[in-house]
Amino acid sequence: MIEEHLDELRPSAFAIAYRMLGSVSEAEDVVQEGFLRLHRAYAGGERIESPRAYLSTVVSRLSLDHLRSARVRRETYVGEWLPEPLVTSADDDPAYKAEMADSLSLVFLVLLESLSPEQRAAFLLREVFDEPYERIAEIVGTSEQNARQLTTRERRHVEERRPRFEASREQREELATRFFAAVEEGDLEGLEELLAHDVVLRGDGGGKAPALARAVHGRARVARTLRAGLRAAARFGFTWRREEVNGQPGALLVDREGRLVNVMVLDVAEGQIQGVSAIANPDKLQHLGPVADLGALLRERN
Repeated sequence: MIEEHLDELRPSAFAIAYRMLGSVSEAEDVVQEGFLRLHRAYAGGERIESPRAYLSTVVSRLSLDHLRSARVRRETYVGEWLPEPLVTSADDDPAYKAEMADSLSLVFLVLLESLSPEQRAAFLLREVFDEPYERIAEIVGTSEQNARQLTTRERRHVEERRPRFEASREQREELATRFFAAVEEGDLEGLEELLAHDVVLRGDGGGKAPALARAVHGRARVARTLRAGLRAAARFGFTWRREEVNGQPGALLVDREGRLVNVMVLDVAEGQIQGVSAIANPDKLQHLGPVADLGALLRERN
């Protein structure tokens, strides 16, 4: 019974878990456990009117429990914490991709990190997945009235910190093409023109790969830092492969053997690049394919 609906139910369940956890591997584990519980419920003779609703409730609860424990680990994380990058499939339904892209962006997921697990769950379930307040209250463990208040308050909090004017897909791609061309050519002036005045560059190495110790702020400093870093990458023979990452323009940095070194994602809004995120922690890249041993490459070169 359940096996017949796996392909149909998995995308929506993963969508909830990934946005809750910011981790592809953890989201996949949660979804797998959700399917096991759904299977057990059917095997035990439990009457389930909507497998999708049942699974979304179970996955939401599991994600919430996981997020509570994850917060402790993230407090001791080495350097800046960024979500695991998700390469958006070209096969995804275009309308669905357009609808969900904003809630996939790294800047949105990082913003959600400022919320408590309960706040994050309530906001996502209502604002992204349009769940009824009654079910949200049941999942979060509160009253329906409190669920409404929680969602309203966090909606205001998130909207205040979001960019006012989102860019169209065409504008994002055009800016990204110019960005990577300027980077590869070492065109510092051209690069600065594309960056917002208060642009932020973030790196996540997790203490396991070279990365920025802290975020870099400001157009001039970000442009210089990017140019220096990408010149170093070119000396190693690393190359960029353009991809859509978390619904935003991005690229995968690979070594000569095609092994992954880094994932870069651009946050484009209001006609400029507002942020650049570079994820090098190998633990966060393994789901995308073979990962280079950057430490070994550095030792070999030295």
